[in-house]
Amino acid sequence: MFEEKRLHPAVIFFNFIKTLKEAIFPIGAGFFALRNEAFIYFILASAVLLIGLITFSILSWYRYTYRIEDEELRIEYGVLVRKKRYIPKNRIQSIDLTEGIIHRLFKLVSVKIETAGSGTGAEAALKAVKLTEGKQLREELKEIPEQKSMLFDEQTDNIRKPSAKIEFKQLFLAGTTSGSIGIILAILAFLFSEIEQFIPDAFYDNTYQMIIKLSITVIILLAIAILVLIWLLGIAGTMIKYGNFTITRNNDELFITRGLLEKKQLTIPLKRIQAIGIDESILRQPLGYASIYAEVAGGSLEKGEDFSSVLFPIIKTSKIDAFLQKFLPEYISNRDDLVELPKRAKKFYLLRSMYPIILLIAGVVYFWPQFSWIPFILLIASMYLGFLRFKDGGFCIDDEQLTIRYRRLNRKTVVVFHKRVQSFEISQHKIQKEQKLATPILSIVSDLGGRHYRVKDLEIEDVNRLADWYSYR
Repeated sequence: MFEEKRLHPAVIFFNFIKTLKEAIFPIGAGFFALRNEAFIYFILASAVLLIGLITFSILSWYRYTYRIEDEELRIEYGVLVRKKRYIPKNRIQSIDLTEGIIHRLFKLVSVKIETAGSGTGAEAALKAVKLTEGKQLREELKEIPEQKSMLFDEQTDNIRKPSAKIEFKQLFLAGTTSGSIGIILAILAFLFSEIEQFIPDAFYDNTYQMIIKLSITVIILLAIAILVLIWLLGIAGTMIKYGNFTITRNNDELFITRGLLEKKQLTIPLKRIQAIGIDESILRQPLGYASIYAEVAGGSLEKGEDFSSVLFPIIKTSKIDAFLQKFLPEYISNRDDLVELPKRAKKFYLLRSMYPIILLIAGVVYFWPQFSWIPFILLIASMYLGFLRFKDGGFCIDDEQLTIRYRRLNRKTVVVFHKRVQSFEISQHKIQKEQKLATPILSIVSDLGGRHYRVKDLEIEDVNRLADWYSYR
């Protein structure tokens, strides 16, 4: 692969769509501003802009070339300013393949190449190449013989390459308990805030009058129907995202394939894994389910949820050790034998959970006393959350391995090795000092540059024991 190659011509379409999306709001603003007397100028400006976008997309595709030469991937691109990027083979950490809907129609694939210092995005991204060329490129850069390639290979050796695949009922349960209603509501709120300025005032007035005429029962039923619809959308989104989820270990790498509409294959080198986490959401924990994720050093932020790489979306907590034994046996830990928080720390956890609600109660009682019962219910819920945070906090040291557990809303258990801990800090305010409590803060390398873990209000002797473990004293 020494000759220069260009991406598939479909990249022209991708570039055009991307640029058009970035310009859609200015175009919309121009339409509403000039839709009356100066509309002809808007049409002319839009035509010129459209021709410019098409021309720029063609030139961007034509000027983008890549080749492998002298153990390097060499990329040259740029329309007005010519840029060159050389990526040595030995610096490449992972190569991920993505097949979007349009990619799959034309048997294309997007190739994302990551190095240790890729930051928030991939080091290089080939937006569209033929699937066979994507396989060949990966084999050349990773120096993997063709017969050992894991690229979309359905016939893997389950003995030499252990794998696990999500079942439909697991996938449906993952969508049901994903808690994505809040995320979808936030997205809808953002979209509404963007288009609100273009909605006529008459629409608001008509909608308000229509709602006033409805009875309270109808409004409640309508709200429930909307929440159910959003919940179903969350289920569908999860099933589309994690459909056909398969994880396979091949020597010193994990390969993850997922997606129904957009098929992705992610590569996680084991040497880049900094910690393994178990996430038990407030919905899944009572059902005995959790998800497993990995904190990975370097790379882009596109591999999974919450900037972490999801190793399995949902799994029974009783089967976590069997999963780790199959893929990452060194991360099996004594999760049920933790050093717990001292009882005198309970009041601090309760107060930290309650004080935002107390402020809310004061405001509601003053302005809307008839609704004061609502924040009191939230106060009881916050007290229970504070109790759960106190109950779940703890840690366990097992030679070079450290297990810590904490809760914000979800309960998280993190297993990390001593060599992965980059820094250790002890935080202690005046009240903690009087109570002989302290908060340890451990930091590891992650996608965001660093991930920090803390278990608040531990016994000071236990914190000192953690400090001794970290410093080898």
